[in-house]
Amino acid sequence: MGVADDTLIFMLAFLGRLLQRKPLNPRPDPTSMPSAPASAFSDSYSKAAAAAAAADFTRALDCYDQAIALDPAHAEAHYQRGNALRHLGLLDAARDSYTQAIRYKPDYAHAFCNRGAVQQALGQTDDALADYDQAIALDPQDALAHYNRALVLQAGSRWDEVVPSYDRAIAINPSYADAQYNRALALLFQGDFASGWRAYEWRWKSAQRLGIGTPRNFPQPLWLGEGSLEGKRLLLHAEAGLGDTLQFCRYAPVCAVRGAIVILEVQPPLRELLANLEGVAEVIATGEPLPPFDWHCPLMSLPLAFRTTLATIPSSAKYLQVDPVRLAAWRATLGPRHRPRVGLVWSGNPDNPIDARRSIPLADWLAHLPRDFEYFSLQKQLRDADRDVLTECSFIVSFDEVLMDFSNTAALCECLDVIVTVDTSIAHLCGALGLRTWVLLPHAPDWRWLRDHEDTPWYSSLKLYRQRTAGDWDDVLGRVAADLRREFR
Repeated sequence: MGVADDTLIFMLAFLGRLLQRKPLNPRPDPTSMPSAPASAFSDSYSKAAAAAAAADFTRALDCYDQAIALDPAHAEAHYQRGNALRHLGLLDAARDSYTQAIRYKPDYAHAFCNRGAVQQALGQTDDALADYDQAIALDPQDALAHYNRALVLQAGSRWDEVVPSYDRAIAINPSYADAQYNRALALLFQGDFASGWRAYEWRWKSAQRLGIGTPRNFPQPLWLGEGSLEGKRLLLHAEAGLGDTLQFCRYAPVCAVRGAIVILEVQPPLRELLANLEGVAEVIATGEPLPPFDWHCPLMSLPLAFRTTLATIPSSAKYLQVDPVRLAAWRATLGPRHRPRVGLVWSGNPDNPIDARRSIPLADWLAHLPRDFEYFSLQKQLRDADRDVLTECSFIVSFDEVLMDFSNTAALCECLDVIVTVDTSIAHLCGALGLRTWVLLPHAPDWRWLRDHEDTPWYSSLKLYRQRTAGDWDDVLGRVAADLRREFR
């Protein structure tokens, strides 16, 4: 998918930066200059600050340690030491340094906020929320503390409080792009499309960080629903993940109904599959020369352009087609059907910031899968641990070496009775093909799956299995196994 494909992408990208040893909120503290008069302390502190400014956090840590040895009660030195430790990914130690800063300066709002961020990254959400609340009590105008608080509330599914927290951050800093963007995701997740799609345009202010590149600066105008498309060449271009493209290419036929000559630019692995999408005059792969066009629109801005609500999502049981030649080849390869056939996808892109929340080790599946089925791995990429498990597993057939593009994968999926997948592009592929698909979702899923439902207005053939408790996949896999036994006996 995207990010375009996690939960909410806004929060998970935020936590991912911590885990990737990048600063969460690198703002300087206005009280960070040392007050101790000793020249040795000042010298060590100045060297630490210079090293931190040069991103040499190992040296900065050494110099802060020297400064603290000279003045153990210096709150700002402990605070800055915590910041250096966060840059180095030493989160437990960073938390302890912020605690020391608070010990010597109990009204240190920034230390509470940064300790909250560290505790959030460590999964200590209750403690993180308490720290953000204290930071806000000490400094009600701290936009970052309100923003971080909203992220914790969002992770805990405390939806009645999420948007108001983002609103408070934005009231303090209206240009706070991350708060605006994540507020949009929260609105969309709750089904408030009227407000959510407008706010979602804030993604371009943080596009590079979100992994969707930068806005396309074409001389041709951006089309967002205004202006006639009759006889005009409209370029629709992919912007994020493969799943996002598969989900939102459904708008191409709607544009054609408006009279547009639709040119669809997509990621190379999707070009063949989307070549026959209804209403599309031409499909090109990203990076190829563009033909002439009059208007352009990013795929994920089309819901805004069409003022999409839950009731008006362009949907049909099936809007993509399988290549009949590939389908015939797969049917011949699989041979006669003797037992129900189940496709499995247990992990997504390991580089996705939400991967740790959505992917499930294959070993965890094996205890739950009923043995009287034929199982087929739809994984294009296998992690080493999963490959070892798969090698030892006699009842799952793998075709990872031949699933080189989505057209081929689509044909294999068409041969199966049900596809069971975590939240990856395969879920969108099978939904667009109208195939029976069960999607396993983390407790805090991506915005597009909405709240609470077992179904989705985006795809009529999908059934959603949500974690009831964060991190508990055994319960989810147990429900899937029970449904397999009940529905295919």
